[in-house]
Amino acid sequence: MLHAGETIDQAKAAMVMMHGRGATANDIFELVPNLMQPSFAFLAPQAAENAWYPNSFLMPIASNEPELTSALFTIETLLAQLGEAGIARDQIIILGFSQGACLSLEFVARNARRYGGLVALSGGLIGPDDTARDYAGSLDGTPVFLGCSDKDPFVPKKRVELSAAIMQKLGGDVTTKFYPNLAHTINLDEIRIIRSMMVALTAE
Repeated sequence: MLHAGETIDQAKAAMVMMHGRGATANDIFELVPNLMQPSFAFLAPQAAENAWYPNSFLMPIASNEPELTSALFTIETLLAQLGEAGIARDQIIILGFSQGACLSLEFVARNARRYGGLVALSGGLIGPDDTARDYAGSLDGTPVFLGCSDKDPFVPKKRVELSAAIMQKLGGDVTTKFYPNLAHTINLDEIRIIRSMMVALTAE
């Protein structure tokens, strides 16, 4: 677990950062200097063997078990620890890139309630097209941002659109942006949007 920014007992808000397949917590933490805000603690767990689950997020969910359930539990455990330290879920932004974005979306959909925010960069909800999406609960206006290339080699545009529609249906305040011909990466406009979410959260 990597930690930057404010100490947990001093922070008023937190960002949980989920790295992509084949990457590390150190990789996703490269964003921190560009996101640093007063009152924020940044936390990034590390996946075993640098992957949260073994197969494509578009494969049947059973093919990614039991690793998927374990990865979702990692987020739940971290949020519970933050809660014990006095940082409620409505003061926590969950951010993920690539496989980490898929995992973050799936966690929030399965555990719908008010969060400080959800940022999914180059990712979508997990499972094949015919997956039942009967998620319960309400995001209660949680700010949700999905950013992706319009021609991402790993993430179909229609899956990002589906994920955005489901988050909207669950009560999220959803913003979706597709970037023309962008590689599978994070861009400066996405950084700007994330920073604005953080400022709005601590200003509330």
